[in-house]
Amino acid sequence: MSRMLIAGVGNIFLGDDGFGVEVARRLATADLPDWVRVADYGISGMHLAYDLANGYESTILIDATPRGGEPGTVYTIELEPGQRSAQAAAAGSQLFDAHGMQPDVVFGVLDMLGADAGRVLVVGCEPASVAYGIGLSPPVTAAVNEAVRVVMDLVAAAKG
Repeated sequence: MSRMLIAGVGNIFLGDDGFGVEVARRLATADLPDWVRVADYGISGMHLAYDLANGYESTILIDATPRGGEPGTVYTIELEPGQRSAQAAAAGSQLFDAHGMQPDVVFGVLDMLGADAGRVLVVGCEPASVAYGIGLSPPVTAAVNEAVRVVMDLVAAAKG
């Protein structure tokens, strides 16, 4: 089996930006294969970069992902090697702008370490608000279960 990292990211003090953290919290108690690691990185991009350098074949990043859709819409975006910075910026992911986890930094550190992030997917949710405040909005709260299902489906697909 391939090793997989599921990384919840986001700032719980910015409303719906805490989406990835909440999904990771729920996945931490899920029945996942032993080759899958779930972690809450919050706003620590460097910690994520160093953990990715440990050699994962695939990574699922979970975050608020504003793309102009209806709040609560769940997206799955694959970030291709060599194009991760551009695609992440185009996705408008909070992962890559609001809290210091820019892809050029995260993936740049991996390059410096001679490491590869493997296949990288973002499971994102359209936020209603990333204003200061703790707690997810109703549409984003409702999307957490869907995101958990999407991640579980991606893990099941990786088995084969």
